[in-house]
Amino acid sequence: MANNVHELRPRPADTEKITINVGYVDLGHIDLLVQDGFYTHRTDFIRTAIRNQIERHADAAKRSVSRQNLDLGLRHYTRADLEATRAAGQRLDIRVLGLASIAADVTPELAAATIATVCVLGAFQASAPVKAALADRMR
Repeated sequence: MANNVHELRPRPADTEKITINVGYVDLGHIDLLVQDGFYTHRTDFIRTAIRNQIERHADAAKRSVSRQNLDLGLRHYTRADLEATRAAGQRLDIRVLGLASIAADVTPELAAATIATVCVLGAFQASAPVKAALADRMR
């Protein structure tokens, strides 16, 4: 029965890799907390620290999201979405806090014709040609 299972589409990553520089003493403290069992690994500590800071500033962040009129979370734009926008004679202002993605079958020409601006706080996923077509509209 396992032979009948086929992955239709690879699952996109739900995280984005970043690189940070940490001082040796801070890194040692992190390792000590991991060694003593407070965290399972360095990444667990760093994610927890980030979440704590986000929670600490949650009210200010909510006001900023509202003020800047950002979509919060995941926002995926399909070819059909963009074709409908073009048919309506409109253009999109993509404003997302989280992940904005444009479907792989969207052409650079369609994206350029229908997307006025792109402002993503987080991650923006699109094909390289689409990103190139929108480069002058990204903030």
